[in-house]
Amino acid sequence: MNPHAQAARELAVLEGGPAHGLRLRVTDRPPVVQITRPCEMEDPAGPAGLRAEALYVYRRDLSSHGEPLRYGFDGASP
Repeated sequence: MNPHAQAARELAVLEGGPAHGLRLRVTDRPPVVQITRPCEMEDPAGPAGLRAEALYVYRRDLSSHGEPLRYGFDGASP
């Protein structure tokens, strides 16, 4: 493998869940894509640097070989 070769970027689309229809570019066909959404904290003056985010997991549809790659929402993860 050539360390100087540029990784291929491919178009992917998310299906289901809160990010349904989102289109993005991925590198090296990752098996999982994580999407986060900031959560509003009731006490924003809480501990310094602390933040809360909702996490959503999308798994690559292995039957998807060409662009766009398809990722389905995994409601049971993490």
